[in-house]
Amino acid sequence: MLPIPPAPERACTLHRPDGAVLAYRVAPPAAGARGAVLVLLHGLASNLSRWSEFVEHSALRGQHALIRLDLRGHGGSVSRGAIGLEVWADDIAAVLDAQGHERAILVGHSLGAQLALHFARRQPQRAAGLVLIDPVFREALHGRWRLLAACAPLLHGAARAVRTLNTLGLRRRRVEPVDLRELDVLARQALASPAAEAAFVRRYSSARADLRHTRSATYLQDLAEMFRAPPDPATLRLPVLALLSGGATFADAAAMREMLARLPDMTLATIACHHWPLTERPAEVRAAIERWCESWCDHAATLREGHPARSVALR
Repeated sequence: MLPIPPAPERACTLHRPDGAVLAYRVAPPAAGARGAVLVLLHGLASNLSRWSEFVEHSALRGQHALIRLDLRGHGGSVSRGAIGLEVWADDIAAVLDAQGHERAILVGHSLGAQLALHFARRQPQRAAGLVLIDPVFREALHGRWRLLAACAPLLHGAARAVRTLNTLGLRRRRVEPVDLRELDVLARQALASPAAEAAFVRRYSSARADLRHTRSATYLQDLAEMFRAPPDPATLRLPVLALLSGGATFADAAAMREMLARLPDMTLATIACHHWPLTERPAEVRAAIERWCESWCDHAATLREGHPARSVALR
């Protein structure tokens, strides 16, 4: 008998009480599957298409419910109001409620990893585990990124000023949509020489390029939120997989490892790339997350059956 193909993704919207509209997509599990719910969180100036390739090719599809969303202010999630980690965390909880899920594993890249950490502190009963892809710890930043982090209060103020101008009608009428899956394919085709690699880093860390498809207030707020202090890792009592880029484009690798080592139940893997592993090494990222999730499910099944718990490990 041929295997049953996974059910297609569904495009969903959720209207929040304050008038914001959240856009997200759900790839449901197959009938009878007992896997976890995974919520996939994009990074700064990004959108849910960051996870298109992951959802399309991951072996988790069909075994787990996969939810990817445009954070408020990004992509199809329309909002003119204030945004930030607390607002986004509450939006995630609302999406889980709308889909009938009590708990989820939060999978986030960069700013998305920061959001996953804050969600675990704000909604600890709803976070079953975390996958942190290049999280941002201020203590580990180097170069101009450390200086930019020090300017976070100014970024908050600038975002408020831009939103005020927006309410007065001074805004761009349209921002260019971007399909990050298509952009990633083009980027991998270009990564064939040192010169092309340098151009890739410039493009993917360019504020000017990001602002073509991100509203100014959203971009400023994204930056400010990305540099906020995350919860103390030692206080997070849940399994965590951390995937760090070997290139250390933004942060000191040793300092990052030192911070992550404070997590009580942490598995660490390094991906040979700059800061965009989902773009540069998508197959490696998928394999690492799939192995970790398999161990997570084994652990959850052990607890359901009443046997002694074992730690979640990446093997």
